[in-house]
Amino acid sequence: MDKGFIHIKGARENNLRNISLSVPKQKITIFTGVSGSGKSSIVFDTIASEAQRQLYENFTMFVRNFLPRYAPPHADAIENLSMPIVVDQKRLGGGSHSTVGTITDIAPVLRLLFSRVGQPFVGNSNVFSFNDPEGMCPECSGLGKKMGVKADSFLDKDKSLNEGAVQVPVFAAWENAMYQGSGLFDNDKKLRDYSAEEMDLLLYSKPLKVKMAFGGGEMNVTYQGVIEKFTKAFIKRDLKTMSERTQKKVAPYIGLQECPLCKGARLNQAVLNCRIAGKNIAELAALEVTELISILKDIEEPIAGPMLHTLKERLQHLVDIGLDYLSLDRETSTLSGGESQRIKMVKHLSSSLVDVMYIFDEPSVGLHPRDVHRLTDLLKKLRDKGNTVIVVEHDPDVIKVADHIVDVGPHAGKRGGTIMFEGSFEGLLSSATLTGQYMTQDAVVKKDIRKATGFLPVVDAHANNLHHVNVSIPVGVLTAVTGVAGSGKSSLIHHAFLQQYPDAIVINQSAVGTSTRSNPATYTGIMDDVRKVFAATNQVSASLFSFNSEGACENCQGAGVVYTDLAFLDGIKIPCEICQGRRFKEAVLAYTVDDKSIADVLDMTIREASGFFQQKEIQKKLKALLDVGLEYLSLGQPLSTLSGGECQRIKLASELHKKGSIYVMDEPTTGLHMSDIEHLLAIMNRLVDAGNTVIVIEHNVSVIRNADWIIDMGPEGGHKGGRVMFEGTPEALLKADDSLTSQYLR
Repeated sequence: MDKGFIHIKGARENNLRNISLSVPKQKITIFTGVSGSGKSSIVFDTIASEAQRQLYENFTMFVRNFLPRYAPPHADAIENLSMPIVVDQKRLGGGSHSTVGTITDIAPVLRLLFSRVGQPFVGNSNVFSFNDPEGMCPECSGLGKKMGVKADSFLDKDKSLNEGAVQVPVFAAWENAMYQGSGLFDNDKKLRDYSAEEMDLLLYSKPLKVKMAFGGGEMNVTYQGVIEKFTKAFIKRDLKTMSERTQKKVAPYIGLQECPLCKGARLNQAVLNCRIAGKNIAELAALEVTELISILKDIEEPIAGPMLHTLKERLQHLVDIGLDYLSLDRETSTLSGGESQRIKMVKHLSSSLVDVMYIFDEPSVGLHPRDVHRLTDLLKKLRDKGNTVIVVEHDPDVIKVADHIVDVGPHAGKRGGTIMFEGSFEGLLSSATLTGQYMTQDAVVKKDIRKATGFLPVVDAHANNLHHVNVSIPVGVLTAVTGVAGSGKSSLIHHAFLQQYPDAIVINQSAVGTSTRSNPATYTGIMDDVRKVFAATNQVSASLFSFNSEGACENCQGAGVVYTDLAFLDGIKIPCEICQGRRFKEAVLAYTVDDKSIADVLDMTIREASGFFQQKEIQKKLKALLDVGLEYLSLGQPLSTLSGGECQRIKLASELHKKGSIYVMDEPTTGLHMSDIEHLLAIMNRLVDAGNTVIVIEHNVSVIRNADWIIDMGPEGGHKGGRVMFEGTPEALLKADDSLTSQYLR
C-alpha cells in the first residue's frame, strides 16, 4: 500500500455514503462543498477523530482518564495517519484570567524578563502574574475590575452644584443637598472644570465632620464622597437586609468598574513600581504587538538575550499571521472565532516537529481579502517543513493554493455525503461540480440600489480603537460594514450602534446550545406548537410529548441511547432496547395526529413537516427554516451534529419570524459555500424588501458587491484603524483610492 497517502475505506460517519478516498501526505489538501455536505464528517469526525484516538492509546490507562474519549469512527479502514494537531474555530474561553499573553505563552517569558532585569527588583517571575496571590492586586484579586458604582450616572458635569450637578436617585433630598451645603466647593463652578483633587473629594472622600447651614442656624453633619457614601449604604451592605424594591432601585447604578487601586492593571503596587525602559509590565502588556517589539529591540542587558529572542520570535508570529493589532492583555473571551483560530496557530509556528497532520477549520474566517495571503503563506510553510495540511475551506483564494482538492456533495444532509471531485485546482474549475461552477462565475457590482428612507446616526463613537467617529446608517437598505481585521467594525456596530439602538435583533457567531437534547424543533420553538397540536387532538397533557419531561422513556431518560461506562476503556452507547432509540414511552407513541406519532414527526425533514402541518404558527417557523436553506435537516436531529454554517442559519431562522425593524448580522457567511451565500443574500434582500434595515459586518466580496450602502473602516487594525474610510454605494467604492476594500472589489 502506498505510504504517501492517508487511505480511508468505507466511511459512513453521519451522512457519508460509504466513501473511500486517498489524501496525499506532505501536501495541502482542501475539502470544499456546500454546507452540510459532509466535509466535516470526513475531516473531523473520521480522520482527526481516529488520529486523536490512536495517539491517546499510547498513554497509560491512568493518563487516559484525564484525556477526551474518542469512539472509533464508522469506517472499514483508516490507514497511514500521522500525529494530529487540530486547529478549530471554537472560541477561546478561560474567563477574565485568560489573555492573549497567557494563551500564547508569551506572558510567562515577559514575567521572567521583568524578574531578571526590571528595576527595582521585587521577586521571582511569579510575582508578576495577576493569577498569583503574591502578584495580584489585593483590592480586585487580579481581575482589574471590581463591583462598584457607575459614577457618571450620578453626575452632570455640565452643571455646577448650585444647578444640581449631583443627583443620586436613591439618596434623600437633604443628602443630595449636602454637597453644595458642605462649604468644601465653589458651588458655581461646573464639574467639568474641577481639578483631580476636587473631583476626588466630591466622589471618594472618607467621612469628614463639617458645619452645614440648617433652618437659620448651623449643625454638625458627616460629609462623605458620593461614591463612598453609596458604596457603604448599598454595596457593602448584606443584600438580605435590603428590600427587593431598594435592590431594584440600586441595581442600574452598580456594575463592574475599573479597580480604583490598580486602575485595571491587575497587579499590586510593588510590582507596578518595577520598570524596564520606564514602563511596568502592565503598560507593556497594554501595547499593541508592533509597539512592544520596537521597545524590546532597545533592551541591551546581556542576561536578557535568550528571553528577548523568544519574545521577539513569538510576537513576530502574531504579526505574520495578521494579529499585530492585538495587545497581550486583551481577554481571550473578546476575540472572534477567526482570531481565536489564528491565536491557536501561533503556538505551532515555532514547532520543529515534522510529518505532523495539521487540520484547519475554515482558517480564512474573519480575514479581509488583503490578509488571506498571510494565511496561505503559513499553510505553505507548514507543508514545506514536511507536514500534511488538511483544510476545510470555502474561500476561493485559499482553495487556489491547494495541491489536492476534494469536493463533497452534491447537496446537503441526506442528499450529500458523496465525493464529487478529487484533483487539482485547474481540474476543479473545469469540473461540473457546484464549486467549480461558482468559482468561474463573473462578479458584478450591484448598480440598482435602494434609496434610504431615513438615517440612524451614531454620534461620537469611541469604544476600543474608534477615533470619536460619527456615522449615519441608512434606514430600509442593506448596509455592509467592511475593513481589515481589527479596524473597528465590531466596535462601531456591537458597542456604539447597539448601545444607541438596543432593540436591534443581533445574529452573531456565538454557539447555539449544542446538547444532544436540543434540536431544530426545540431551538426554533416549533416543538412547543407541535406538542400543543398533539395535546389538543388527543385530549391529554402537552408535557407527555416531550422527551425531556413526562413522555421520556424511563429506561434511557429520553436520550434514545444507553451509555455503558467501561471504566478505563472507551464507554459505549447502545440504542435503548425499550424505545428502540425513539426516546418516548410506548403509551405516548400510541397518540397520533393524522396517523403520525410524535417520534414520526421528529423524523420528518423540515420540507416534509412543512407539507404535513397546516397550523399557521408552525408553518411560519418552518418557512423560516426553508428560507435559510435547511429543508434537509430532520426536526429531531441533535444540534450537536450540525456544522458551524448550519448552526448560524438555525439561529437566523429563529430570529426571522420575530417582529424586528433592525437586524445586525456578524459575518453570516461563516461556514457557507458560494452557492449558500446566494440563499443568504436572498434572505437579506427579503428582509429589506419587507421594510427592515439590515446591517452586516462582512469580508465576503459577494456580499459587499450586493449591498446598497458600504461603510469601510480602516485604514489598518488596532490604533492605526478606527476611522471611517468610505461611506457610499458599491459603485462609488470602486473609485475610492484610499480604501483597501475597494482594491478587492475591483
